[in-house]
Amino acid sequence: MITFPNAKINIGLNIVGKRDDGFHDIETIFYPVHLCDILEIVENPAGSHMPLFYNTGLIVDSAVEKNLCIKAYRLLQNDFLIPEISVHLHKIIPYSSGLGGGSGNATFTLSMLNKMFCLGLNDELLKMYALKLGSDCAFFLKNIPLLAKGRGDEFSGINLNLAGWHILLVKPDIHISTAEAYKEIIPQIPSYDLAENISLPVEDWKNFIFNDFEKHLFIKHKELLSIKENLYSLGAV
Repeated sequence: MITFPNAKINIGLNIVGKRDDGFHDIETIFYPVHLCDILEIVENPAGSHMPLFYNTGLIVDSAVEKNLCIKAYRLLQNDFLIPEISVHLHKIIPYSSGLGGGSGNATFTLSMLNKMFCLGLNDELLKMYALKLGSDCAFFLKNIPLLAKGRGDEFSGINLNLAGWHILLVKPDIHISTAEAYKEIIPQIPSYDLAENISLPVEDWKNFIFNDFEKHLFIKHKELLSIKENLYSLGAV
């Protein structure tokens, strides 16, 4: 079976609180974009020498058992009699980019295995497994524009269609870990309502929708601010 796990972007990001479990409560818009990896899963017959996981395209530099696709497989394997498999990931979505590439791979793996081996998992059960893999993994079960709150796993539908717009993704050679991104955040309730402001004309978003990470990361990584300013000077909205 072959699928094409897509990326997502965040439109606005408010860090509104620190949770007792160590995570943060956030408020953001998840929006799927048509930049995709290629994920193939086949059953690995007994005696076969096919690897459990192999990777082409952008190389994922981590141990096989730490790969999110394999973690998803092991989660289901703990609860179901699933045969051995071989996973081929052709990586196109840049990693460490906030585009959710790894999360999408993991969630698509869950869905693929559910179909391949007729596990009978409904969306709620799949969501339970997805949340064990990452806070934004559950989004890829729905894969439509959503307002996300909590850890990024509490969803509300929104009316948002960017058909006719072009989304340009810029990925400089800068790697920012999740820990670094959150390190200097002081959570606070925003003074604006993201759910209301997203209904404004797209041209007005830059004045009414914000990303809390920019406050400190633009100071530490000035190239990011330069890129944003350059895009605006070229006519981006």
